[in-house]
Amino acid sequence: MTTVLLADDQEMVRTGFRLILTAEDGIEVVGEASTGVDAVALARRLRPDVVLMDIRMPELDGLEATRALMADPTPPRIVVVTTFDLDEYVYGALRAGACGFLLKDAGPRLLVEAVRAAANGDALVSPSVTVRLLQHLAARPAGNGARPVPEQISPRELDVVRAVARGRTNAEIAAELFVSLSTVKTHLTNIQAKLGLRNRVETAAWAWENGHVG
Repeated sequence: MTTVLLADDQEMVRTGFRLILTAEDGIEVVGEASTGVDAVALARRLRPDVVLMDIRMPELDGLEATRALMADPTPPRIVVVTTFDLDEYVYGALRAGACGFLLKDAGPRLLVEAVRAAANGDALVSPSVTVRLLQHLAARPAGNGARPVPEQISPRELDVVRAVARGRTNAEIAAELFVSLSTVKTHLTNIQAKLGLRNRVETAAWAWENGHVG
């Protein structure tokens, strides 16, 4: 059973998320928070597997709440829930340790997929904002041209990194590279270990920031 904490200052949003998630097998909503302070306190008390974290909340915003929870010895998996005009906040949240982000209007299917992906140690990024956010990362000063690829990263692993940076799913990467799904997953695990990255989102950000998207 995957346990979820909902953190959003809008009761209507929390109610909608609860209805969607509780209709799914294997997902249980164990608490709701309307402020960032409550979100941190409830997450530490209830120890959910996943926290759906809004960015703009009273008392403590979602970015600071994420940082606070990620500093704990065993933090939950945090998925940031946002809107189109908060790219910079999302970037900060991902850097603070959130494992993914989702638009509030992404729809029930993506909401459920995001929770399941987070619980499984992966990340789901709303497709409609993936390229926009990553282009924002690429626009940051990063020297002239692509930075050298670390020696420990093989050419095939770099192919996987580039595909992740373009927003491809594991299944799409497997089809593009003519390899099995399990091979893609193995490559991702090895890449993250070699580069010290926590998840798929940081893998994509690394590729964009270092000029390895082609």
